[in-house]
Amino acid sequence: MPGTPPADLASLTRRYLAPATAECPTFVEDTEWEPIIDGVDYFARLRDLFDRAGPGDTVLVTGLNLEPGMDLRGLAPDEEGYEALADRFARLVDAGVDLRVLLTAAVFSGSVPGVAIGPFRANAFAALELRRRPQLAGRVLLDWSGSGIGCHHQKVVLTHVGGELTAFVGGLDLSANRFDAEPHDRLSIGEERWGWHDGAAALRGPGAARVWEVYRGRWTEAATLPPRRFMVGPTDWEPMNPEPFVADLPPSPPAPPYPSPGTAVQVLRSLRPWKIDHFGMLYRRHWTVLPRHGVQEVFHTLAAAIRGARRYVYLEDQYFFEVPGGRRAFRLYGLLRDAAARGVKVVLVCSGRKEPVDAGVNKFRRRVTGDVQRGVIDQLAPGDRGNVIMHRIEDLTVHTKLALVDDVFASIGSANFFSRSMRGTDTELSTAFVTSGDQVRDLRVRLWAEHLRTELTDELAPRLADLDLALGMWRPEWLPPDAPAGTWRVPGYPAGFAPAERVLVPVGPWPEPSPRPLRRAAHGARRGAAKVAESGRRRLSSS
Repeated sequence: MPGTPPADLASLTRRYLAPATAECPTFVEDTEWEPIIDGVDYFARLRDLFDRAGPGDTVLVTGLNLEPGMDLRGLAPDEEGYEALADRFARLVDAGVDLRVLLTAAVFSGSVPGVAIGPFRANAFAALELRRRPQLAGRVLLDWSGSGIGCHHQKVVLTHVGGELTAFVGGLDLSANRFDAEPHDRLSIGEERWGWHDGAAALRGPGAARVWEVYRGRWTEAATLPPRRFMVGPTDWEPMNPEPFVADLPPSPPAPPYPSPGTAVQVLRSLRPWKIDHFGMLYRRHWTVLPRHGVQEVFHTLAAAIRGARRYVYLEDQYFFEVPGGRRAFRLYGLLRDAAARGVKVVLVCSGRKEPVDAGVNKFRRRVTGDVQRGVIDQLAPGDRGNVIMHRIEDLTVHTKLALVDDVFASIGSANFFSRSMRGTDTELSTAFVTSGDQVRDLRVRLWAEHLRTELTDELAPRLADLDLALGMWRPEWLPPDAPAGTWRVPGYPAGFAPAERVLVPVGPWPEPSPRPLRRAAHGARRGAAKVAESGRRRLSSS
């Protein structure tokens, strides 16, 4: 039976975090880490800081994509009070704010029309739209450096307003379809319901200063890229980063300690050791100011947390399957398997609907992904396979890259669970948090109530806080022996449980190893029998 994690912060830090280094320090009790769930709350926080920004303040933005026409209040262009993000940025510069925007680009697919790979070409036009405001000229850079097959996937907003530095690190881009919240019924795909579940962490204190320095390195790298152009029309080419632009970003402003007793924070990067900034894909060179040999800090800390797990590992992610650009050495499935073999409960929560830009059928099949099946479940003893469960959420894209472990560890950032992000093929930034207090437990309670679509009342909250009872929402076999039948499945059990709808769909695992090899063998046998029968018919007809 798993034990109880140690309560003191030093023991928790040793157990759940990778060892601190000069390049990746651990901020102990001096950095506030605040989780933000879903876009409505996130954009409200940004809007408040932007409203208060004035002369001498700074706003720094980077993301995988950005919509210049989005409104931070979720308003449509025809609604009263609508203000395009591009106009909001221009107003900030008019007010004396040092605003800068880094957008992910690509050397080839962002330059040539008709190449629909990622948001890179859309970002090139977004940069054009932003630069149409004279105030933003020289403050918007397209960054097409990277590993070639990957991209810059970091999603960061930094504000230095009124002398206080705040860093937002997570999975949210500044796009209109990220403006969503429980019960996730604002959006649609055609006539069908669709929602977007996402998250970020807000940092204040020395940890926020480290995020500033990560952004500063990115800005310096982008400002030193060679000149490139992209095709706007058949005979019209525009420079990616027209000069002059603001080249230098000063070091982080002072970020005094923010008292946070009982907590430790890490800011984690994933980065390959070189960049490709030419059309020749074999041409690569080391970064100018970023670490020359690359870093995999996200991988090492997540690996430490999963190895240290004693009660549960809870993961929200968009994929849980491998894509090109990863590497077996950076896969985490084996650690999940080992945790389940120790008796740790492993809960995986992922999308019921794909992001609309992804190709293929929009709805996912109700089954465990092949990589989880082969890398975790098939390698477990039969008696341990029941320690793993995957759920999809109906009509929802789960875009959070979130991990919770034992109610003491949390991670939120841009890094997906697949090895492509862990290796640094996609440049990532995440935050990890360990606490001897209740912050992670409270985040878990809030998330699980949202997925149950039940109001988090004073009556229900202690039931979800009871980890033994709450784990039973994912699998009935995990309920305590004294829990009434139907707990978490029948309204009123436990007291205060009143779901407005049911959206969690368990999709496995299979109790036995994947039947695919058996199915293939049976299919081959059927084809062979059919060929023999056909051959017999031909001989009979010829005779």
